[in-house]
Amino acid sequence: MHALATIVKPLPGHLFTPHEASAEMRWEAMAGQGFHTPTDRFFVRNHTSTPFIDASTWRLRLHGAGLRSPGDYDYEQLLAMPARTLDAAIECAGNGRRFYGTQQHSPTPGTQWGLGGIGVARWRGVPLRHLLEHAGLRPDAVDVLPVGLDAPFEHHGHVRRPLPVAKALDDVLLAYEMNGEPLPPDHGFPVRLVVPGWVGIASIKWLGDIEVATHELFTPWNTEFYPHVTTQPVKSAFELAWDTPFLLGRPQVIHGRSWSGHGRIVKVEVSFDGGRTWKTAEHHGPHLVSAWLPWHIDWTPRRLGPQVLMARATDETGATQRATIPRQPFGYHFDAVVQHPIRVIPG
Repeated sequence: MHALATIVKPLPGHLFTPHEASAEMRWEAMAGQGFHTPTDRFFVRNHTSTPFIDASTWRLRLHGAGLRSPGDYDYEQLLAMPARTLDAAIECAGNGRRFYGTQQHSPTPGTQWGLGGIGVARWRGVPLRHLLEHAGLRPDAVDVLPVGLDAPFEHHGHVRRPLPVAKALDDVLLAYEMNGEPLPPDHGFPVRLVVPGWVGIASIKWLGDIEVATHELFTPWNTEFYPHVTTQPVKSAFELAWDTPFLLGRPQVIHGRSWSGHGRIVKVEVSFDGGRTWKTAEHHGPHLVSAWLPWHIDWTPRRLGPQVLMARATDETGATQRATIPRQPFGYHFDAVVQHPIRVIPG
């Protein structure tokens, strides 16, 4: 059923920073792009390798004490079910991890992601709620456990992480399309979960099995890895390369994007003087709780030499990015303001 390659799609250096079996999007690759991350530059996070799966023989098994009518579903059955389209971000839990070390001088283990472990796509598929109700979800069901079909990770088995039934019934999608096309292999073909607002590990790729239990479930991916990590915090990024040169005295329009798993972004501020003063950015485009908010701000460089740009966002719950945050032992949830270095050169 499977043949293996670490990552299938091309990973040109101007679009990606490689991280072993994963690939981080370069933020300058989003400059001039629309609301969605083009599939060719969407980040990849693999535990092992991308599997090739034959949709004609693929089956999704639903089982467990929390269902009255367990059974198997094939690809064509899924395509025939009521569908929904959703614009949503998927973000690695460790997105921003390297800044614990580079900014706060307290490095943490794990893949040293910058801010490029995120992408927003237009997903289409079947609401998980529909499938669970079709399989006879029982009122005493507690947890839903999706399992991936990629190769087992070390001695821990297949990648799997439980969801509470309340989240599963809310906005979770069994996606079979990404940006108007069938899912590419690296992004979960033939079917993946999309769990809006939650850490990326919840959005299981290459879905093959869903257990519905009447008790709380535990796996290595919610105990040993990613413990107590669910909803993503507030972050902001500039659509710029690190150390981008700017011409002295030349007016610029600086673009970026901000996001939060807790709610819509309501304000973005940018500092050009190391955080002493802040100016409110203008935003444009869709204002979606499940995705990001594009924004822009005018700036004319007035001083030569190395400088930093800083952006901080506030979401509708009132959560605002801070100057520093406490160290998280696994390097998750870095939501401090990132200091983005640039250079101002003679015009």
